[in-house]
Parts: sequence; structure tokens; C-alpha cells
Amino acid sequence: MSENYDCTKCPGYCCSYPVIVISKRDLARIARHFGITEEAAQKRYCRADHGYKRILKRQDDEHFGRVCQFFDTTARNCTIYKVRPSTCREYPGDKCGYWDFLKFERDGQKDPDYVATTWHHED
Repeated sequence: MSENYDCTKCPGYCCSYPVIVISKRDLARIARHFGITEEAAQKRYCRADHGYKRILKRQDDEHFGRVCQFFDTTARNCTIYKVRPSTCREYPGDKCGYWDFLKFERDGQKDPDYVATTWHHED
């Protein structure tokens, strides 16, 4: 983790991306983690869409509408962090724009837990 951001205090902005591509190597790592075959893992955790062979399936989320199926929507963290896909391992590099935005909003709201979203659901 970079000194420029703290993923443990983020509500999971990047986990809400509609396309999280995983490689064959990522699939093998996830399959081993769950003790299943790669074929079973692909069927259970992936779908083909947006021109990609393997993207992670998603689940409903109160803040962002939809997030990665491996994201714990209560604890707001990744449930497969140690075996997460390379896309997730490499993101965002040295600086996270989401973290900057989140810190700015939390400072402005004077609320350390504030989650700024553009997802507005009807109650």
C-alpha cells in the first residue's frame, strides 16, 4: 500500500467498476484458493462480456449499485485480497484519485466515515 492512500479506509470505489478482467493465471489462483477446478471457478465467478472472456461477476451494493462479487459489502473490503486478480493488485499505482476525492469529501463534511457516491437509489 502506498503512503499516498489507504485502501482500508476506502468504501471500495474501484471494486464498483463494471469490468474487472481476470487472466487465466488469476483464475488459476482463485480456483486454488477455493479448492476447485479452473473450469468450475470460471463458471461460478466469471462471465464473458464487454468483449472479454473473463470478467468477475457482480453483486448488489447500497453505495454503488453493483460491486465485485468478492467484495464484502458490510466490512467494505475484499474477501479474496491475498489472491485478488492482477488488475486489482496493480491498481492504482502510486496515487489514487478516489482516495484524494474521499479525503476531500470527508474533510469537507467533517465526517470520517462519509461515503460520497453518485448512486442514488429510491427508498
